Amino acid sequence: MTTAIMLFRRDLRLKDNPALAAACAAHARVLPLYVHAPHEEAPWQIGRASQWWLHHSLQALQQQLQEQGASLHLRQGDTLEVLRHVIERSGATAVYWNRLYEPALIKRDMHIKQVLGGLGIQVHSYSAALWCEPWQAQTKHGEPYRVFTPYWRSVRPGVAAVAPLPEPMGTGWAELPVSLPLDAFKLLPRIRWDHGFGSIWRPGEQGAWEALELFCDDALTDYATGRDLPARHGTSRLSPHLHFGEISPRQILHALHQHAHRLDTRRRPDIEPYLRELGWREFAYHLLYHFPHTPTENFNPRFADFPWAADDERMLQRWQQGRTGIPLIDAGMRELWHTGWMHNRVRMVVASWLTKNLRQHWLHGARWFWDTLVDADLANNTLGWQWVAGCGADAAPYFRVFNPVTQARKFDPDATYLRRWLPELAALPAELVHEPWRDPGACVRTGYPMPMLDLATSRAQALGAYASWRE
Repeated sequence: MTTAIMLFRRDLRLKDNPALAAACAAHARVLPLYVHAPHEEAPWQIGRASQWWLHHSLQALQQQLQEQGASLHLRQGDTLEVLRHVIERSGATAVYWNRLYEPALIKRDMHIKQVLGGLGIQVHSYSAALWCEPWQAQTKHGEPYRVFTPYWRSVRPGVAAVAPLPEPMGTGWAELPVSLPLDAFKLLPRIRWDHGFGSIWRPGEQGAWEALELFCDDALTDYATGRDLPARHGTSRLSPHLHFGEISPRQILHALHQHAHRLDTRRRPDIEPYLRELGWREFAYHLLYHFPHTPTENFNPRFADFPWAADDERMLQRWQQGRTGIPLIDAGMRELWHTGWMHNRVRMVVASWLTKNLRQHWLHGARWFWDTLVDADLANNTLGWQWVAGCGADAAPYFRVFNPVTQARKFDPDATYLRRWLPELAALPAELVHEPWRDPGACVRTGYPMPMLDLATSRAQALGAYASWRE
């Protein structure tokens, strides 16, 4: 009667889990294991907001397994050493996991496979997070893609609404006498800055399905336009669930097709705009795999000598705290701090403000987002920041500078979003909420700061620096 270890990582679900399904099919007993080893992800150890999510996601998985008569065994330390110990104690002959794609983790997993293989332990890995593995898509010249549109044109035909794998039932579960308590990982903050998270998010597989159902019912029909409006529920908000593997792209696609076919043909939503966004996520992993240096270095090497402004701690802190005096920037940064998430349209604007108007290096923004986003994802974080900064793959040119006032007027004309996150301005008319500096007395009365710099002047300075650099 053989025993296998199912090593959970960022695949914290029971349904459509290829490694778990394969382990349960091939072995009489399966031992669910999670190893907390953030040091192995250096220099991109899990940020504080993501730690909050991980704690609650593991808690949800524990509950799911308990309902199946199983236990999620928790350990911390070096993954290889923990596996060796658990193999010795359990008599396991195989280890199963779903693949990860960050450079440090690819290197770690290859080493673990080599060592365990030398000990006669089989290691099986599966694709569970992507439609297309990063190495499967290539140009006609056999090279990785650097531009999204041809990448998606190549990948999209192979994305099919395949029925996801069911949750394993009737499996024999292995047990060990000792497991760490979840609190031993110390994932929750000691100073409870996370008080706003619990009312917004429900980490775990069930929470992911609830978010998907809400998206289908409330936002999918007009996603192409609604996704740009930060005041409404126009996006899926599935990004943290996808990052932690509580739901898979295959499950989402299958559910979207089922939802569409339940509707009258005249009311069926066009799901392609949303699938394209998931395709952008796939593209991010494609780039990270083929260009593993990009989390800390420019994708475009020409930007190595770009004249970023000197690091300015005071400016960075005002940006981080939502005290720049520019309403859309401040609303977005406060939303991020209080919820661990920021609307994607606003993400682009606050990133443009940092890298263009303030001319601070994009890594300052990438690191802040990494620590404060519940959906912090190395591939997406890297692609997003370099795209806005103009130094990434398929990037917006550096001379494209988002005007936060114009963006707010276009996508939040009634200032609903701004009032939600800037309560000190809530009583002002929309015209002044968008540009409170037009009435300096209003800033004095409300305590809202005057702009830390002039939009037009800082834009001209950024474009001047860019022009001089190109010359």
